[in-house]
Amino acid sequence: MNQVNPAAHEVPFVQLLTPDGQRVTDAEHSFDGDRAAIEGLYRDLVMTRRVDVEAFALQRHGELGLWPPALGQEAAQVGSARALKAHDYAFPTYRDHGVAWARGVDPSLLLGVYRGTDLGGWDPADHQLALPNIIIGAQTLHATGYAMGLTLEGLVGTGDSERDSAVIAYFGDGATSEGDVSEALDWAAVHQAPVVFFCENNHYAISLPAANQSHVPIVQRAAGFGLPGVRVDGNDVLACHAVTQRALQRARDGQGPTLIEAVTYRMGAHTTSDDPSRYREAAEVAEWKAKDPIDRVRLLLEAEGTTPEFFADLSAEADALGVHLRQACQNMPEPDLAELFDHVFVESTVENQQQQAEYVAWRASIEGSVSA
Repeated sequence: MNQVNPAAHEVPFVQLLTPDGQRVTDAEHSFDGDRAAIEGLYRDLVMTRRVDVEAFALQRHGELGLWPPALGQEAAQVGSARALKAHDYAFPTYRDHGVAWARGVDPSLLLGVYRGTDLGGWDPADHQLALPNIIIGAQTLHATGYAMGLTLEGLVGTGDSERDSAVIAYFGDGATSEGDVSEALDWAAVHQAPVVFFCENNHYAISLPAANQSHVPIVQRAAGFGLPGVRVDGNDVLACHAVTQRALQRARDGQGPTLIEAVTYRMGAHTTSDDPSRYREAAEVAEWKAKDPIDRVRLLLEAEGTTPEFFADLSAEADALGVHLRQACQNMPEPDLAELFDHVFVESTVENQQQQAEYVAWRASIEGSVSA
């Protein structure tokens, strides 16, 4: 059975909140928000997890064809996304449900993709958030191109905080093995594009552990491309926010890209079609469960005087979100798989049309045999 590389744990990273809820300091990064700000981040974490839990249950009940769980990765997503300004732009993966939440997307819109009823769900311009990318690593190229556009339009390094903008590209540890990511890092470094590359190292590319993907920590690749790299505790929402905030400001100021490696862990399966027990030990999962990103923030808030009413109200809000997601999913139509062929090419090919016709004929035959 594959094992996570233990040496990777020994490489230092930025941490501002320990697993037992204690604030710690870092020489270069700090979180300057007050308790109300931390309560806001805690709400984001709880609500993001509720989205994930409800969607997983909906898939198991046959309402979704697939779901990619983000359980355990909430702090990396929420902390980094909340560091974005309204006019910054984010390019997510298919697992970044916390990023979508932080950018104001109704989480019910995430469900349509995995039910097969739509190919997106929101207008990217409304939230400065691209639609989830399924092609591994391709969004890093999209992000770099968008960042170059900002430079060409004079929206970087002007000193105007209301105009200067940055881009963030999310990707997993497995994506770093794709050529697209290396091309994006190289191009961004050479042209000093205002983009932050945010790697959520959850230790597995499906079943392949990080040690089998990279001999050294992913953050060390930054030096090879000529850009700064920062390694951060990906289960620490305060540290993820602080590190990303600094990197985004560098980008807005015209100082170029940064590679962030957020060391986190995928507690669940790669997708609902995956069985992680086949390639990792239960003891490893238990070790990371003790580093849960939500538990540590609650311990901090309780110690600093957040009232029980806050947690009770948040629990009720999460329950209401669960009801909303279930109702929204049940109100979605049955997916029309024949329609998917209409979106394969801008101008459909003869082969594509033939395949669509064959599918429609096959479906009609099945429906006819059932009715008979």
